[in-house]
Amino acid sequence: MIQLSHVQEAARRLHGQVLDTPCVESRTLSQLVGAQVFLKFENLQFTASFKERGACNKLTQIAAAAQAAGVSPPGVIAMSAGNHAQGVAYHAQRLGMRAVIVMPRFTPGVKVERTRGFGAEVVL
Repeated sequence: MIQLSHVQEAARRLHGQVLDTPCVESRTLSQLVGAQVFLKFENLQFTASFKERGACNKLTQIAAAAQAAGVSPPGVIAMSAGNHAQGVAYHAQRLGMRAVIVMPRFTPGVKVERTRGFGAEVVL
């Protein structure tokens, strides 16, 4: 069960690692559904996706554990068709970790190239 303390710890790990993106009320959506609706602009992240937060959170934990053990950060392997792949590749590169990303053969070329551009080895 996720507890408030888990969210607070993740927020501390992410501080300074990802952008603090705005959260703005959408009057149009609010009117359509009859409730206040807010949009979080995660498209402003470097990889243009909220998936960057989860990748950064986990990779930061892995890197910290390696540092505490006095060893180099290990490599990571992920499977994704795009946004998560880019988040893992980007933060692995930033943290000095090797990333291997397995992507489906039908993944759009732009997603494959952006993932490679962040230094990951892509396996289709």
